[in-house]
Amino acid sequence: MTSGNDERRAVLSVGRIYCDLIFTGLERMPVLGREVFADDLTIAAGGGGFISAAHFAGIGRHAALVGRLGHDPLSRAIERQLKASGIDLGFLERADDAGPQVTVASVLGSERAFLTKRAGRAEPSTLEDALAWGRAGHLHIAEYATLAEMPDLVKRARAAGLTVSLDPSWDDTLIGDPGLIAACRGVDVFLPNLEEARVITGESEPEAMCARLAGHFPVVAIKAGSDGAYLAAADLRIHALAEAVRVVDTTGAGDAFNAGFVDAWLDGGTPQRCLSAAIRAGSRAVQVAGGAGAGAADDVAAGKSQ
Repeated sequence: MTSGNDERRAVLSVGRIYCDLIFTGLERMPVLGREVFADDLTIAAGGGGFISAAHFAGIGRHAALVGRLGHDPLSRAIERQLKASGIDLGFLERADDAGPQVTVASVLGSERAFLTKRAGRAEPSTLEDALAWGRAGHLHIAEYATLAEMPDLVKRARAAGLTVSLDPSWDDTLIGDPGLIAACRGVDVFLPNLEEARVITGESEPEAMCARLAGHFPVVAIKAGSDGAYLAAADLRIHALAEAVRVVDTTGAGDAFNAGFVDAWLDGGTPQRCLSAAIRAGSRAVQVAGGAGAGAADDVAAGKSQ
């Protein structure tokens, strides 16, 4: 579909860093006034910026996390995971007000419910240096909330010669923003899930969502969970089926999908290959708890080298 400069193969992944408290093995979702017990609890570093970066690194593409992390106990609790992920942490800012942003995730089969406390500002002091880094050829924006706080981010990335991908990521206060598409102008690869695409476009059918979004972005890949994924690029439309795998935790599966897709796209892969790589990455991710849990070892074993 496209091919990046061989000398600029690294990806910058920008977004808030989360500490995810993931409850799995539930018999039902929590409701007001009733206590629900989970079989397992996983404490994991999270956030789309980190999870996508971990999967980029696992695939074999140099990925640098551009974000902020605090000095508090939760930041220290996930620091080891960040260091073990294979991600380049050279553009990670440490600051007392940085968080992490904490999310409690309740997982029941393929369904998830989230409770999140916001933390700090999104823009790290390292951003300008990251965009000017000579090895970087692509910027992945993990959530529209990051772009909403840094509205000139796409413009700055393009001025630095980078291609750009963006996952809008669900945010109750922002997903219905009528200016969202305009704010994303300049994005090369747009990566919503089905529900996000439905709200953004106002359409009810995936084909209509693709048609609407393809008028604004060169490449659109819509994640549809157990229904697979849809791709739109110019007049091309593709629907690929999901893989049949045992689902443990779907947290971060979309971010793994993003990494698989963008990696293949940067290598000049066909639309079919990009979609297949994305679904494969997402399928590996759902088989373990924690969004980055299926990153490095499984992806390298899948045969991709840098």
